[in-house]
Formats: sequence, structure tokens, C-alpha cells
Amino acid sequence: MSQQNGFHVAVVGATGAVGQQMIQTLVNENFPIKKLTLLSSARSAGKVVNVNGQEITVQEAKPESFEGVDIALFSAGGSVSKELAPEAVKRGAVVVDNTSAFRMDENTPLVVPEVNETDLHEHNGVIANPNCSTIQMVVALEPIRKKYGLKKVIVSTYQAVSGAGAAAVEELMDQTKAIINKEEFEANILPVGSDKKHYQIAFNAIPQIDKFQDNGFTFEEMKMINETKKIMHLPELQVAATCVRLPVAVGHSESVYFEVEQEGVTASEIKALLKDAPGVVLQDDPDNQVYPMPADCVGKNDVFVGRIRKDLDEELGFHMWVVSDNLLKGAAWNSVQIAERLVELGIVKSK
Repeated sequence: MSQQNGFHVAVVGATGAVGQQMIQTLVNENFPIKKLTLLSSARSAGKVVNVNGQEITVQEAKPESFEGVDIALFSAGGSVSKELAPEAVKRGAVVVDNTSAFRMDENTPLVVPEVNETDLHEHNGVIANPNCSTIQMVVALEPIRKKYGLKKVIVSTYQAVSGAGAAAVEELMDQTKAIINKEEFEANILPVGSDKKHYQIAFNAIPQIDKFQDNGFTFEEMKMINETKKIMHLPELQVAATCVRLPVAVGHSESVYFEVEQEGVTASEIKALLKDAPGVVLQDDPDNQVYPMPADCVGKNDVFVGRIRKDLDEELGFHMWVVSDNLLKGAAWNSVQIAERLVELGIVKSK
């Protein structure tokens, strides 16, 4: 694990689903680490995590935990990030934050490396990792925007339960078994743990992710709308979203309608463009029923795109289907990718 010319990396929220994926992704990508510090809440401190054959004890995250840290990956909830990210920065670390705490802060870059890695140069110590559903969509849209322009996006999401945490996945499994066995079951988590009502997710679709806002959209939908405009530097882009939770454990799917600015573009030109786009795998062969599905994307870093077709009524309109592992590209892999680019661009140097 230890590399002499590597970096001191801290993972905050090390025992959570995304934290675990971050650790595994650092190992898989052979990220240059000379020291790995695993941090969590007081409740999870003391747990031992096996990292590539080395046992590391998780410590409670405190301001002094960040002494000597070069890069800190945060995924322990917005309130933890708000409290501890400034403390990490004060001690010389660059923070890659996977919560919504800093995403819309005008002084914090919101980065998807395939789309806007140059924004990394503008950081003030914190770089925000976008929402999982936003990340996969902008990776697919950016090559199209670059070549043909982009003026409108309407997205409907089909989101996995793991986006609501490990306990939500457990509830999905428990409810599924109970219904099959004709037993009683409870709904305690979805759509939102802190909201008034909870509904079953097994054999169901819940058209609410996060809390409703005054405009009738949910917070998740507003995240997709605002983050897309910020990442792509297109404040005037028309974006609308409807976010739905499905009984799928891992892998978000999205039906994306978009309108380009250039006339005369064909679906085959869009396919050819995406075939060579960074971070994208094109799976689009309707004759042989080839298209992306969440069951096939689990454990893979890429964004999978298919069902690309021209709208039948709107000359500038197209439809596509976008699928990705929400714990990897939607969270852990995008965070580690940002860390890799910080190193490759010379923005972070080891102390």
C-alpha cells in the first residue's frame, strides 16, 4: 500500500457504502498512497478495515485528524463536510467532497473530469463531487454539447435504492422476501428517512427522491437541474427532471431527451460521437436487443449509453438511455478520478 513518493490520503465516512467503494477504488486504480487514514463518526470508530491485505483501524474524524493529509475524500454526510472540510483545508489538505454541502457554492468547483477538469485549477481547497444522477448524464451529454450545442434537457430517472444508503438496500431485500412469503413488513426509510410518510419499495416505483421544494420539484430534481448548468457552464440551458426510485439495488438508469442547436444532425452521428467519447461505452444495437441495463453495469466505472434515436416531431430533438453504477461513477470513482487529475495536473503535490 505504502508508496514512497505517494500521498497521505484520508477517507472520511470510511465505513459507509460509498466510503468502502472509495477505498476499493483507490486500491483498484493503484493510486499513489504513502499513508491511508480512515475516518468516521465516533460510533464507527475502532472498526478494523482490511485494505489490500493491510488492517487499518478507523479513527474518529476530528479537526486534528487532517494533520499532514494531502487529499481528503469526504462521504459522511453534508453536516460532517460543512464542519470538517474547512478544518482539513486549514491544515493543507485538498478536499474532494461527495455531499451536497458545497456543490452550489460559487467558489467551489463542481467537477466531472470528462466534462470540466479545467475547473480544478480554480479550487480554494474544496472540490465538490456532483450528484450521482447528474454525473452520468453530463458525461453522456458533454460530447454532444461540444460538437452540436445543447439547448434543452428533460430527464426521467430510474434510480437504485443504494443511492439512499445500505440500510435502504437491506429494506428492499427484507420487503421482497416478506412479500414473496406473504409475511408482514415495514417501510421505514424510503422515499426519505426524515419525511412524514414511508412507502414500500419492493415491487413498487416511488416518484420522490429527497424532499419536495416549494416549486413542486424534489431536492434531487433541483440538484440535477442546477448542477448540470453549473458543470457545463450553461446557465441558460433549459433542464427539467423527474426522479424516481425503483426496486433495483445498484445502478441508476435515465431516459434523457435533449435538443441540440445545430440543424440536420442524425442519430448515427450522435452514436459515432459517443462511441469514442471519454468514459462512455456505447451499447446500441436494437436489432440484437443490445442496450444498457443496471444489472450489467455494476462494478464498472463507465457510463453506458444506448437507445439513441431522433425525436419524431422535434427536428432538433433526440432521446437516449443512460445507465451507470451510482456507487462508482456516481460517487467513488468520480471522486478518485478527481484526485488522480489533481495529481496529474500538478495541482496537489505530496508534502
